[in-house]
Amino acid sequence: MSKDESPARPLKSSGQKAAKKTQAKSQRKSNRSGTQTGNGAKGKVWTFPKNSLEDAIRIPKALDEKFAGNPCPAADLAKAVGFNQANDWRFTELLRAANLYGLVTGTGSTATVTLTPLGEDIVAPKAPAQRSAALVQAFRNVDEFNKVESYYGGKRIPEDEFFLNTLTREFDIPKDRVETFSSIFLNNLKFLRSFSPQQSLENSHIETQSVGGESGDPTNFSAIPPEKHFGIKQETRTRDFLDTCFVMMPFGDWQDRYYREIYIQAIKEAGLDPVRGDELYHSGSVVDQIWEQILKAKILVADLTGRNPNVFYELGLAHAAAKPVVFTAANIEDVPFDLRHLRVIIYDIRDPNWGSKLGQSMAEYLRTAMREPDKSIPTPFRRNEDGSAEN
Repeated sequence: MSKDESPARPLKSSGQKAAKKTQAKSQRKSNRSGTQTGNGAKGKVWTFPKNSLEDAIRIPKALDEKFAGNPCPAADLAKAVGFNQANDWRFTELLRAANLYGLVTGTGSTATVTLTPLGEDIVAPKAPAQRSAALVQAFRNVDEFNKVESYYGGKRIPEDEFFLNTLTREFDIPKDRVETFSSIFLNNLKFLRSFSPQQSLENSHIETQSVGGESGDPTNFSAIPPEKHFGIKQETRTRDFLDTCFVMMPFGDWQDRYYREIYIQAIKEAGLDPVRGDELYHSGSVVDQIWEQILKAKILVADLTGRNPNVFYELGLAHAAAKPVVFTAANIEDVPFDLRHLRVIIYDIRDPNWGSKLGQSMAEYLRTAMREPDKSIPTPFRRNEDGSAEN
């Protein structure tokens, strides 16, 4: 063989080239879908939901409210929960979370989504206790959540690096996902705790005492001491409903008494759970927390008495979010002229029965606002079903 000659290389057939191309394409698809294995978290399937239980409930709620609980295509469901396309990754993750919690069946942008009996117990229960029990079951359907909760056995769960380290070392939660897991897990506990102040998730691991001092039934949640409740600070009220009503009003003195004795009762009578700004215990920006509650609320109440600047600021946020608002005021002059055509309740404290009248009117106005939300939103802020502004 001459110096300039080189050994002949075997030629690849077109079939071999095609096979190699197909294999590479398949590998890329496998990596994207999360079936890749290895020591790192990258490429592995997320085995726990990326959304909280409270957020995931939006899926079964939409099925119940918009489709009468019947199965529906993901494309229609996506629009019902506020997304234009069923292949929007935010919707597909939300739908996957609802599946992992056991609330619905059917995943993916082309799926037919069906409400499960557990999901129905949450969105359309026959009694508050049924909803509370179903929420706990949904939480436990996620294996990692169930194992971590069981590991702590009702003791206070730390919110620091030791908890994150425990999640990684004891439960193999990948380090690049551990903060997400911790946030969702703790938010879920707080959400569950708000529905069952006397209930512990891991009640089977806690020895309870009856009033007489003898060992009690582990399912007797009222016998469990407050410090055993999820490790979360006991709330002042028990939630009964999934939908909330955010109340915008001044704090202190007589306003607090009005809120406790009139507003809370009226809002619950309308089938909503009341929330007020001073009941938020999270650290961080107050404005961010107010905005979050406004976005979550189904209906809002604004007491414009005295034209408090904070109330008007929050009202502006509510209108920007296209949320229906019911107004109350002790004087019609406190209501801006261009808002008086909306739902406004004027109460007169000189009337001996003003409190009961205000409560009755508020419950009635809230029910009406839920049936006809657009009539409680100024025209420039109203939205179409797809979320776009009305012309």
